[in-house]
Amino acid sequence: MTSDNNTTSSTRTALVTGGSRGIGAATALRLARDGADVVLTYVRDKEAAEAVVRRIEGYGRRGVALHSDAADAEAPAAAVHEAADALGRLDVLVNNAGIGVLGPIADLTAAEVERVLAVNVRAVFLACRAAAGRMADGGRIISVGTALSRYAGGPGGTLYAMSKSALSGLTKPLARELGPRGITVNLVQPGPVDTGLNPADGPFAAGQRSATALDRFGTTEEVASLVAYLASSEAAYITGTEVVVDGGHAA
Repeated sequence: MTSDNNTTSSTRTALVTGGSRGIGAATALRLARDGADVVLTYVRDKEAAEAVVRRIEGYGRRGVALHSDAADAEAPAAAVHEAADALGRLDVLVNNAGIGVLGPIADLTAAEVERVLAVNVRAVFLACRAAAGRMADGGRIISVGTALSRYAGGPGGTLYAMSKSALSGLTKPLARELGPRGITVNLVQPGPVDTGLNPADGPFAAGQRSATALDRFGTTEEVASLVAYLASSEAAYITGTEVVVDGGHAA
């Protein structure tokens, strides 16, 4: 689904994976509000994705909702190429799509392990590889990890934390590789954020909230504002780093 607005040569363009809800939707909307045309991917909730596109169009920007399952090995690169083709080029890649399967390590099935690693690790790598070939000099690559990869989380988070920890190993050398082209590569590490998957009034919220210095959950908009800053020209000298937005959870 797209708008009829024409993309101009001065308009920045962005791809936000997993952009139909939560942090991804907030990021897509913030980038559009800041003047970018945005492609967002979704897996199941087409209606929610198209609702985000309509809001993007409300900012006078072009929006595209693209069905893409990051667990499919061909999908991440295809999404990058489709986004670049649809918008004329690609300036910003936000690797937001991710899944979490929690439980004791002995109870995790092989299929669950494969899918988490496919979505949270392989898909990010493949999207970055494709973006490196399509992105203009001065572009931005931003991945969304988790503060759980920075300290000892609770029991049951082993697979999720391991998969997100891999993004640190991707971010730093890729920043070195793409640095000569002025492309920055950074990792955002959110703490407890109020989303449909982890609501601030959910059954596991009290412990997460009390573990933060601010005694509250973050909002998706607060994470999106950090992503938008790293995507901006003002952050041109920030690369190869992890930026934590967790209310002091890892302090």
